[in-house]
Amino acid sequence: MGTQNERSADVADRGVPADLLAIAGAVEARLDQLLTAEQARWSAITPDVATPLLELRAMVLGGGKRLRPGFVHWGFRAAGGAPTDPLAVDAGAAFEMLHTFALIHDDVVDDSSRRRGRDTVHVVFRTEHANEGHRGEQRRFGEGVAVLVGDLAHVYADVLAAAFPPAAAAVWNELRVELNVGQYLDLLGTARGDTDLPGAQRVVRYKSAKYTIERPLHVGAALAGRLDELAPVFTAYGLPLGEAFQLRDDLLGVFGDPVVTGKPVGDDLREGKPTPLLAITNLRADPRQREVLARVGTPELTDADIALCQQIMVDTAAVATIEEQIADGRAEAVAAIEGAPIAPEVRAALVDLARYVTDRDR
Repeated sequence: MGTQNERSADVADRGVPADLLAIAGAVEARLDQLLTAEQARWSAITPDVATPLLELRAMVLGGGKRLRPGFVHWGFRAAGGAPTDPLAVDAGAAFEMLHTFALIHDDVVDDSSRRRGRDTVHVVFRTEHANEGHRGEQRRFGEGVAVLVGDLAHVYADVLAAAFPPAAAAVWNELRVELNVGQYLDLLGTARGDTDLPGAQRVVRYKSAKYTIERPLHVGAALAGRLDELAPVFTAYGLPLGEAFQLRDDLLGVFGDPVVTGKPVGDDLREGKPTPLLAITNLRADPRQREVLARVGTPELTDADIALCQQIMVDTAAVATIEEQIADGRAEAVAAIEGAPIAPEVRAALVDLARYVTDRDR
């Protein structure tokens, strides 16, 4: 992880709102504190535990946009919470741990080899198994350890959320169920080769949209005791923006620069992810184009096929439609908070975040 100045320059280059950087700094310090203590505690018992904890640390502190802590913070501030309240910082850190749990498990499910420009956790431990000459199957060992590292992240997320008041704890419990339901729907849709638009939109909502924006705002408001009052406006803002966020992710998964995104281009097509982008493309494709699209999600999909799929997505105007939906989702979100009972600086911050999450390049 770079210095704070290096991170500031990197973030500024990508147009991240300045206040998000400040929120990220506080959350990262809390995560560092927790993981340093856990590393010392378990290393004193046995050095064997050092490697999985180091990999968890690398995942949590080695990158990420820190969007969820940002939305927790502004939900808390909207409800009257103090800017530096440690409860809100812990909540932001809890979301980052939960996100790490989801990413590690998602990489195992998708058999992804790269994340944030480095080997995924299951690949790291598969390689360790080979290098150390351990017994048994390398793949099973790597995936097994990765599942456990993800589980550790989930446990630490709950540790950080332990002081939540009942209203915030109820939202926290519900969002964790929603996240796992969304992950299952994504896995099922991939296995079945689904290309229906309603199903793809359902995956977007539950796998990403709700837990990225709506639920962090709800938790923030609940921490400050104003969830009932602010939940409707945060849902009206959070759902369309969360869906626009995921639509941007879908475009980056197919067209993004691997140097910037840290992931190979076209992975969603190789896996056959049931995205709205793919659903719209299939709906509009002619018979010849559908022959190419039929190879999506199969081992036969080559780099040349990915290039053809990209062109079909452009030619069918599926990319243009997704861009329009992203812009519409952003506009709907911004309109939802124009008359909300929140301070002007909170409104301004949420408008800035709406622009950032929909215009980003990673």
